[in-house]
Amino acid sequence: MARWFPRNTARAWDKISLLRRRRSSIIFLVILAVLLAPYIWPFLYNFGDWVRQTNPWSEQYAVQQHFVSTQDELDCLFGRTASPADAETELIPNNVHFIFGLSNPHEDPHVGTFNFISYLAVRSAIVGMRAENVFLHYTYLADPPAPEPNVNPFSNRWVHHLKDDITLVYHSPQEMDALKNEPGAHWQAAHVSDVLRLRLLREQGGIYLDIDAFGLRPFTDLLRSPRDIIMGHEGGNRGGLCNAIMVARKNSTFIDRWAAEYNNVDLSHEWNFHSVILPKQLQLQNPNDICALPPSTFFWPTWTWQHVQWMHEPLTRQQARQWAAEIDRNGGSLFGEQLAYHSWSQMAWDRFLSKLTPETVRTRDTRFNLLVRRFLQDDVGSAWQ
Repeated sequence: MARWFPRNTARAWDKISLLRRRRSSIIFLVILAVLLAPYIWPFLYNFGDWVRQTNPWSEQYAVQQHFVSTQDELDCLFGRTASPADAETELIPNNVHFIFGLSNPHEDPHVGTFNFISYLAVRSAIVGMRAENVFLHYTYLADPPAPEPNVNPFSNRWVHHLKDDITLVYHSPQEMDALKNEPGAHWQAAHVSDVLRLRLLREQGGIYLDIDAFGLRPFTDLLRSPRDIIMGHEGGNRGGLCNAIMVARKNSTFIDRWAAEYNNVDLSHEWNFHSVILPKQLQLQNPNDICALPPSTFFWPTWTWQHVQWMHEPLTRQQARQWAAEIDRNGGSLFGEQLAYHSWSQMAWDRFLSKLTPETVRTRDTRFNLLVRRFLQDDVGSAWQ
């Protein structure tokens, strides 16, 4: 016998059923989103990053704009800068300094360990720049990471590959904390590194390279510069002078002024003012104390989305042959004015650099791989010894 419900009761049951179906659908969609998030999120993140960096109002168009090297920049590059009549300048030492591992990856895995890209950068100083000495300044190098500083740095396989050609220089956590304008101040490791590199150049002179910067040719002309420090412009708009690559004579007055600016300053909410913008301001105030190089010498291509893509996009066989010939013609560089390439790991790591192995560098033709391929040692293979 059919069951009969009053019309109002039937409508109430329909509403309850509809609410249950909606709730089930929402729960299903939430579960589906959670399951798919690890696969969809990287795409959404990269898409959002692409929109942010390439939209018509992005500042990146100013950074990657076309430029023409000035006469003063070229004079600095080729060692033609006039020196004071009574001055007798000594050569800047052909010694290269790297800094790595001021933060402990055992406590914060995100800082990472000395890796394949780090290895290639140091090899570039040995092979490309023909440095007389290569110093790797560190606090933590062990791999796997250890809780204590200075635990067997050669446990890191990439450091071990370099052991015959570099000098390790240990800096204790206490020494690094003393570099801050207030002991215990909450500085990022990058800011501590900024101060350490200035101290090293002021006390010893030489060349400083970030651990993601590649020396492509000897800096012979720069080492003869009568000016006590040489830096490269960042960006076609020449918006700053970047401290990722520097050449300096010890006791540089420019470095003294620069280092003094770190006193009594709060760096907790700053990224690149003291490392890029400030040296440009000091250069404008004291132009005879520093040689400012064209953007193409150290920092071109730039860090923009399109420039990073250009460096790592696959090449056809014909393109690879053409660029290999161009690099050979320039003595190891993409362009005639280029002495080094900063690989901008902040912008390129997730997209490209983290995916590189000895095998991919050897076998896949990109402009970046063609530049750094010669720095690989023969015994470094695809098995990542």
